[in-house]
Amino acid sequence: MPHEDILDIDTIYIDGRFVTPHGTELFDLHNPATGAVTGRVRLADEEDARAAIAAAKRAFPAFSRTDKAGRIAMLQRMADAVAERRGDLLDAIIDEYGAPVSRAAFMADHPVNVLREAADLLADYPFVRRMGTAEVSMEPLGVAGLITPWNSDAGFICGKLATAIAAGCTAVIKPSEMSARQTRIVTEALHAAGLAPGLFNIVTGRGDRVGAAISSHADVAKISFTGSTATGKAILRAAVDTLKRVTLELGGKSPTVILDDADLSRAIPLAVSAAFMNSGQACIAGTRLLAPRSRLAEIESLAKAAVETVRAGDPRDPETTVGPMVSRTQWERVQRYIRIGMEEGAVLLAGGEGRPEGQSVGGWFVRPTLFTAVRNDMTIAREEIFGPVLSIIPYGDEEEAVAIANDTIYGLQAYVLSGDTARARRVADRIVAGRVLINSLAHDPKAPFGGFKQSGIGREYGSFGLDAFLEPKTLLGEGV
Repeated sequence: MPHEDILDIDTIYIDGRFVTPHGTELFDLHNPATGAVTGRVRLADEEDARAAIAAAKRAFPAFSRTDKAGRIAMLQRMADAVAERRGDLLDAIIDEYGAPVSRAAFMADHPVNVLREAADLLADYPFVRRMGTAEVSMEPLGVAGLITPWNSDAGFICGKLATAIAAGCTAVIKPSEMSARQTRIVTEALHAAGLAPGLFNIVTGRGDRVGAAISSHADVAKISFTGSTATGKAILRAAVDTLKRVTLELGGKSPTVILDDADLSRAIPLAVSAAFMNSGQACIAGTRLLAPRSRLAEIESLAKAAVETVRAGDPRDPETTVGPMVSRTQWERVQRYIRIGMEEGAVLLAGGEGRPEGQSVGGWFVRPTLFTAVRNDMTIAREEIFGPVLSIIPYGDEEEAVAIANDTIYGLQAYVLSGDTARARRVADRIVAGRVLINSLAHDPKAPFGGFKQSGIGREYGSFGLDAFLEPKTLLGEGV
């Protein structure tokens, strides 16, 4: 379907079928590059959530007894089916989310990759283990509620579902209502993979209705949520009464520590890329650039030049690296933080309020922005902005750099850039974060991902991610 067509998305997916939601609210979909309404989605409500949970509960007993080989085959079929829709998904990621085409290609391939990674992991995962005289079996928890954000819709749906399937759990997925076109494509692909009815269900609706219903329902054993820290806390509270197992991947305020021996010709482009990845709408964005005072002027000059060359604009232009913000609300949020930065005394080196020169007044474009003279107690250094805004925070010595890096309520990811990898490793070892990247923006899907402190609870990916959907059961005594 051509990307400019108006869409009416009026079904959700329950018990192996596309069905009309009980909910009646219509939600407008937009192209963030123009602000134009491109479609409408009919949102599910609490009754739809309950129907999806009931379907997943019915499917769980049989599915939980399937073997590895059957689930591996299932995951491969799912990956093949999603791969078949790559072109449609790529268009939707660009037109509905506003991802630059340079980034969107990764985002279209990622859902397929996470499904295949889960199949590979499953092949070698030890579901039964000997521990002393006991036999310990890893048992699927039950119905999993999977609540996903808008900044990588297909990737999060497929990643969380892949892990649930690998574990033998059935699933109810609540994706963001802002990503309904991507969700529809993924749902159609997964339906084509021919899984048993009820094994997965996808109900697009608001978090305070569908998400809340899933988080509090007695028949949901596990919640996996990616999104804001505030929403994560609400989900955790809702899960308490039934003692659900909960995995939360939440916000971040990641430091990029440039050590005084770094090759700045390499370090500055890395630091800017870390800050502006996914148009700055990334929980792992390195938005605090910690710079040694001994090289501060040099870093400011190079960073200013680098940020001024960042192309913010039409996501279909191959030269664009920062696309529009996903919504007007998100655009206004970023504008507010830029104003706060200036009001609190940060020095603006590049960008600022308003839209980039030459950009449509209808589109939700932000000027890639660089502040310096930022103190770590300023609002722009404390709070997650979720847009292309980078703050340079000067430090004196290595000890102070580590202290500033760790002086945050978050601990999701960090970056250390240095000409001495042994020294960088020593600094990395002292930073409190779930992942620390040294002279790199690498991602390894086999390694665990998640945060310390208020960046979350638990881990995703690899064996740690699979463990989170399983409960160990111990057998002792005769015949064991």
